[in-house]
Amino acid sequence: MTDDLALALFTQHRPRLFGVAYRMLASRSEADDVLQDAWLRWHAQDKAVLDSAEAWLVTVVTRLCIDRLRQLQQERQHYVGHWLPEPLVDLAEPGPGPDIDLYGQARLAPSPEQLLEQHSDLSFAYLLLLEHLKPEERAAFLLREVFDNDYPDIAAILQKSEASCRQLVHRARERLARQEHQADPRSPAVRAASSPVTRETHALLLEKFMQALQSGQREAMLGLLAEDARLIGDGGGKVASFPHPLEGAERISWLYYANVRRFGTRIVYRAAWINGAAGLLRYVDGVLESAQALQWQAGRVSAIYVVRNPDKLAAIARQQLAVD
Repeated sequence: MTDDLALALFTQHRPRLFGVAYRMLASRSEADDVLQDAWLRWHAQDKAVLDSAEAWLVTVVTRLCIDRLRQLQQERQHYVGHWLPEPLVDLAEPGPGPDIDLYGQARLAPSPEQLLEQHSDLSFAYLLLLEHLKPEERAAFLLREVFDNDYPDIAAILQKSEASCRQLVHRARERLARQEHQADPRSPAVRAASSPVTRETHALLLEKFMQALQSGQREAMLGLLAEDARLIGDGGGKVASFPHPLEGAERISWLYYANVRRFGTRIVYRAAWINGAAGLLRYVDGVLESAQALQWQAGRVSAIYVVRNPDKLAAIARQQLAVD
C-alpha cells in the first residue's frame, strides 16, 4: 500500500476515530493526541495482513483511549475547581446556512434527527455522566450504545469474552441510570419531552437569551431561565471561576447583569453550536473569554456550563482564525 493510499484511508476513517476518542476522553486536544499516535502506528503497520483497516484503527484508538483515560481520571481528581469537558464548537451561528465542522470546513446543516443524535451523546451533561464509568466500561458502553458495534466486535477490540463485554455494558447502563436519576429524578419520558431538539427552536431560544444577556435585561433572562437552573464554571485554577455551582435563576441573572454593568459593550456574545446544541461564545475586548454550553428543558435554560480554562479555549480560537 502506498503512503498516499494509507493517508487516504486514515483520513476517511478519521471522523469515526475522533468520535470514539472524544467521547472516551471528553477532550478535543487529548483526542487529537490519540489520533496522532494512532496515525504513527498505522503508518508503521503492515497493511497487507489486515482484514479491515477500519476495525484495526478503531481497535488501536479505543485501546489508546483506555490507557489515557486511566491517567486522566487520576489527574482529574486533583483538578482545581469543577472539571468540564473541552468543548467542541461549530462556529457557524445557529440558523440557516452551512455549519463549520470540527476541522474548519463548511458542511451541510444537520437535520433535526442528526441534531438530536449529536445533542444526546455529545452534550456536557452526557459526557459528565460518562465520567462515572471505569475506562473499559466506558469503551464497551460507547461502542455498543453510540457506535452500534456487535458484541463479537467489542470483544475483539477489548480482548475480552463476549460475556464479559455484555457485563461491562450492563454495569455501565445501571451506573449511568443511577447517576442520571440523582441529577434529575423525573422519569426518562418527561426528560425527553422537555428538551426542544429542532434546529429552529434552538436558534430562536438562543437568540432571545443572547439578547437578554447582551443587554442585561434581568426580566428577560428570568423568563428564559428555569427556576432551578444551575451554572457550573471551569477555570482550571488558571482564571477565576465559581468554586461551587451557582443555583437558581435569580442568582444567575444577577451574575449576567453584573457583567454588563462592569464591562458594558466590551462584552460580545456569539452564537455557536457547542457539542451539538446551540450555545454561546463570550468575548471580552475581542478575546474569547468563555464557551458556554446550554441545556434546555421545556423551553428554558436549565443548566449553563461555562468553560473559562484557557487551555480548553485555545483550539476554538485557532479554529476561528482559520475560518474568519
